[in-house]
Amino acid sequence: MMEMWQTEWCPASRRVRQRLTELGVTYVLRQVPVDRADRLELVAATGTDSIPVLVAGGEAIAGEESILAYLGSHLAESPEAGRHRIKAATARRKELERECQQLATATQ
Repeated sequence: MMEMWQTEWCPASRRVRQRLTELGVTYVLRQVPVDRADRLELVAATGTDSIPVLVAGGEAIAGEESILAYLGSHLAESPEAGRHRIKAATARRKELERECQQLATATQ
C-alpha cells in the first residue's frame, strides 16, 4: 500500500491526492507538522522534510512533479478518472464561490 506524507493546506498535496483518486489508488495519508524542524518522523521515513512525499514499493518520491511522473509511468488511469476530475472541479468552484460570497458579505 502507498503512503502519502502531506498536509491539508498544501496545494501540491491536494493535487497529488486528486491524482491518486483519479487513478483509483488506495493509500494511507500521513499528516506532517507545519514546521520543518518538527518533521522528524517524515525525515526518518523518507529522507526529506519537504512535502508531498509518496512512498511506493519501498521508494520515497518527493515533490509534486516527481510523484505525478511516477504515477503516470506506473499506473493506468481508472475508468472513473474523468468523472472524478469533473466532480472535483465542480466542488472547487462551489467552494470558491462560497468564499467570495462570505468575503463580499463581510466587507459590506
